[in-house]
Amino acid sequence: MSDREIDLQLVERVRQGDQQAFRILVEKYQRKILRLLSRMVRDQTEIEDIAQEAFIKAYRALPQFRGDAAFYTWLYRIAVNTAKNYLSSRGRAMQTVSDQAINEDDEPDERLVAQEIGNPETELLSKQVAIAINQAVDALPQELREAITLREIEGMSYEEIADTMTCPIGTVRSRIFRAREAIAAKLRPILGTPEDRRW
Repeated sequence: MSDREIDLQLVERVRQGDQQAFRILVEKYQRKILRLLSRMVRDQTEIEDIAQEAFIKAYRALPQFRGDAAFYTWLYRIAVNTAKNYLSSRGRAMQTVSDQAINEDDEPDERLVAQEIGNPETELLSKQVAIAINQAVDALPQELREAITLREIEGMSYEEIADTMTCPIGTVRSRIFRAREAIAAKLRPILGTPEDRRW
């Protein structure tokens, strides 16, 4: 039985009044949702509050869940919208990937750049590449930034991204291609790659 089918069975059990089934779904996806929200909000207490609110909204909306998309895709949408509404109500914007890509020690986030362990020159280049990628991602229009983040950081398939962003799969492919081209343009001067090569 696939992960998606297990989730659908759990959802059905929740609809029939099984509270334990919803607890299983929360435990299964809580860390993933918290990690997602940590890319949008800095304050840990706020992250936990938003996650809790997202799960409450998901619970209340379960009767409307049709199963067209994977449960996590549906939950992801709820969590992102909850974060947007939460921050908007406080007059704040969501952080972009670049806000989070550099940790407290100004080191690049490993999710965005695979660092090579080596000499200081290699480490400096890795850091420059990370900063360039994050600046390029930060400069992308919202829909391109969301598409590339879902693909490269969340590891979603094109189909899942299309479900999440509620757009055709061709649009997803186009957005990811355009995002990668913009990132490549930013990296070319650093890596010394020719115009006809992406990386």
